[in-house]
Amino acid sequence: MNTRDHWQKSSYSGAGDGNSCVEIAHRPTRIAIRDSKTPARATLTFPAEVFTAFVEALKENPGP
Repeated sequence: MNTRDHWQKSSYSGAGDGNSCVEIAHRPTRIAIRDSKTPARATLTFPAEVFTAFVEALKENPGP
């Protein structure tokens, strides 16, 4: 089964073309991630719960 993903850019991608960012696509059980500068290249996929935990950890520890 081949379905078309709906890719979304981060709200942090900034003004202009916003091509310096990552995009994500929600799939039924996984989250797909790709580089917005090269969308035709490979994507990474993670189980939805793992990606959610990753994002929550970033929010708690944003770094310098």
